[in-house]
Amino acid sequence: MIIEQAREVLKIEARSILALIKRIGPEFERGIEMILASKGRVIVTGIGKSGLVGRKIAATLNSTGTLSVFLHPAEAIHGDLGMVSATDVILAISNSGRTSEINTILPILREMGAKIIGLIGRPDSPMAGFCHVVIDVGVEREACPMGLAPTASTTAALAMGDAIAVVLLSRRHFKQEDFKRFHPGGSLGERLATKVREIMFVGANLPVVKTESFVEEALTEINNKGIGACLVVSENMSLEGIITDGDIRRAIIDTPFIHKKRASEIMSPRPKTIDENQTMAEALALMELHEITHLAILDRMGKVKGIVHLHDILGREAFRLNGGFQLAAGSHCGTDNAV
Repeated sequence: MIIEQAREVLKIEARSILALIKRIGPEFERGIEMILASKGRVIVTGIGKSGLVGRKIAATLNSTGTLSVFLHPAEAIHGDLGMVSATDVILAISNSGRTSEINTILPILREMGAKIIGLIGRPDSPMAGFCHVVIDVGVEREACPMGLAPTASTTAALAMGDAIAVVLLSRRHFKQEDFKRFHPGGSLGERLATKVREIMFVGANLPVVKTESFVEEALTEINNKGIGACLVVSENMSLEGIITDGDIRRAIIDTPFIHKKRASEIMSPRPKTIDENQTMAEALALMELHEITHLAILDRMGKVKGIVHLHDILGREAFRLNGGFQLAAGSHCGTDNAV
């Protein structure tokens, strides 16, 4: 039963992607030409699972030569619309076409002069009326037996996003050397195959405070170690929480006499963790899923061993190994942790 059900899921999703082939036509071509003619960026927007798909599409566009950013529609209506200009192209994603947050911002963006491409599961929906180009990414059914969890629909939208990115790559004559230039930390595949243990901060480079430490000590640790966070541990080094720059900012706003507070009072409990033998690709996926920038690493006894930061996965000025600053292959220069 388990194997048959899993196979059926894959069949449904495969059929959903194959069904898109017949929909690649004039609208798709218009969308590509619209992006190529633009002097601005591709602004990808979506919410929920479509938002997660949108973040991946934006990342793929960036790594293949098309400047792109992700715009969260809820944040857009609270000020982030200011990041959009008339020269930008909007790539809006929604399966239902009735997503209220997106349908609120699209008329405003259109009035600003931005061109809008919609990846929409229902081309007859209200959202389609706000778009200059509508690309149908609808599916016959979801792989979820209840038809509730976005499964085949998100796979179809993601595949169409890849089609857009690859066609743009080809039209821009994007070459292997261009890809390497956009990934200065080395080959993206090789980099993401590296184990977490190779880049995690350990020992004296590990930002950590005890639960009973005052907030001032946590601030000092965050500042000294330079990765925007510190782990909060018990006396036996069991992981209790994490304090990030964001936690500090919120505490300053919401908490009177913050300097008198303990680390345990402002920390975020139950931080996400990863095994040191997992790859950077797995760490990156976990960070993207939970929209976080730090992961704690525990040893086999469940004690804190290290921490890894998003910037060290994607690459800073140079590649870091265990918190050290590597200027060239095989050489280290101190333990400079400045961001």
